[in-house]
Amino acid sequence: MKVDIDEGRDANELQRLPPELRRTGVAMRVVRRLLLVVFTLAIVAAVVISGILPRVKAKKQLEAETKELATRVVNVTRPKRATPAQEVILPASIQAYTEAPIYARTNGYLKRWTADIGARVKTGQLLAEIDTPEIDQQLRQARADLATAEANFKLAEITAKRYEELLKTNSVAQQDADNAAGNFDAKRAAVESARASVSRLEELESFSKIYAPFDGVITARNTDVGALIDSGSGGGPQRELFHIAMTKKLRVYVNIPQAYSQASKPGLRASITLADFPGRSFSGLLVRTSNAIDPSSRTLLSEIDLDNPGDTILPGAYGEVHLKLPSVTPTYLLPVNTLLFRSEGLRIATVQYGKRIVLLPITLGRDFGTEVEVVSGLTGEEAVVLNPPDSLANGETVQVSRSAEKEKKQ
Repeated sequence: MKVDIDEGRDANELQRLPPELRRTGVAMRVVRRLLLVVFTLAIVAAVVISGILPRVKAKKQLEAETKELATRVVNVTRPKRATPAQEVILPASIQAYTEAPIYARTNGYLKRWTADIGARVKTGQLLAEIDTPEIDQQLRQARADLATAEANFKLAEITAKRYEELLKTNSVAQQDADNAAGNFDAKRAAVESARASVSRLEELESFSKIYAPFDGVITARNTDVGALIDSGSGGGPQRELFHIAMTKKLRVYVNIPQAYSQASKPGLRASITLADFPGRSFSGLLVRTSNAIDPSSRTLLSEIDLDNPGDTILPGAYGEVHLKLPSVTPTYLLPVNTLLFRSEGLRIATVQYGKRIVLLPITLGRDFGTEVEVVSGLTGEEAVVLNPPDSLANGETVQVSRSAEKEKKQ
C-alpha cells in the first residue's frame, strides 16, 4: 500500500496513521533529509573544489615557470675538427746563402778599386789594389839579406869541405874542422831564415791585390782611392773594405713555435711570400733545424733553402713562410667567445650529465682571430657553451636553448 507523507502534514495526521505506516513515514522523512544534506554537501564540495583546484594548478604552474626562469638558458656549439695538415704562417728573415766581409791583410794606401756596390763579380776577380811602399822596401831589404846569407853559406860550405879533406891528412886540428862544420850549419840556417822572411813579405805584398772569394754581388764599399788601409796587425782598428754576398741561393731563417717543433722535420716544402711580390709565392725546402728550443723565445730555429734565379729576391728582405705541418695529434677549433679565463687557468663550459655544467681545462694552439685552435682537452663530442657568464659554476643546472637543440639534432 502506497502512502505519500508530506513534510508539511500536521503531526496529528501522522498520529492518526497506523503504527506501521507511521514508522515508514518517519524513515522516509529521515532519508529525504539525509539525501538533502548529502546533496547540499556535494554542491558545496564541488564549489570548493572548483575554486581550489585551479588555484593549486596555477600555483604549481607558477612554481614551474619560476624555476624555469631561474634556470640559465645557454647556447651551445660543437668543436670543429681541424684539417690534418695545418698551415702555419710565420715571419722570416731572408739572407744570402754565403756572405763575407773583405778586409785588407796589409798596410798602405788604396791605389784603385774596380767594383762598386751592386756589381756582380766572379771568383778571383780583382776588387781593389793597395799601394804598399813600406812592404816593398822591406821586401827588397829581405831579398838583399837573403843574397848575403846565401853568399856566406856558400863560403862556409867550401871552408867546411876543405877542412874535412885536410883533416884526413892531419893537416888541421879536429877543433878547426868542427868549427868549420858548425859555421856551415849556421850559415845554412841563416839562409832558411832569410828565405822565410822573403816569403812572408812576398805574401804580404800579394795581399796588396784584393780578389773576390766567390761569385756574388758587392753589397758595400767602405773605402776610396787614397784612403789609409790598416790591416790591424799593429793593433789599430780594422775596417771592412767590401762586403760580398752570394745571392743565387738564399737562406730563409724562421723561428717555429715549440708547439709545432715535432712536426717541423727537414724535407718539408715551404712557400715564401714577400710584400714586394703581391700574389706571388716562392717555393723552398726546409733543410735543417737547430735541434734545440731557444729558452728566451721557446722557438725552434729552422733554415729553408730558396733558389733565387735572376737574383729576384734581395737578401736581407722580410718575408712570411707558409708551412703545411702534419698534425701530430688531432686538434679542434672553437669560437673565441667560448673561453673562460679563471684563476685556476683557461677553461671552457660544457653541458653534460643531464644539463649540468662541467668546466674543462684546455690547451690552446694558434689564434685565428675569431677562432682558436685547441690542441688538448677535447674529444670533439662536447656541447660547449657560447658566451658563458663569469658567474657560471661547475655543476650548475642550465637549459639548452631550443634553437641549439634543433641544430644539435640536425
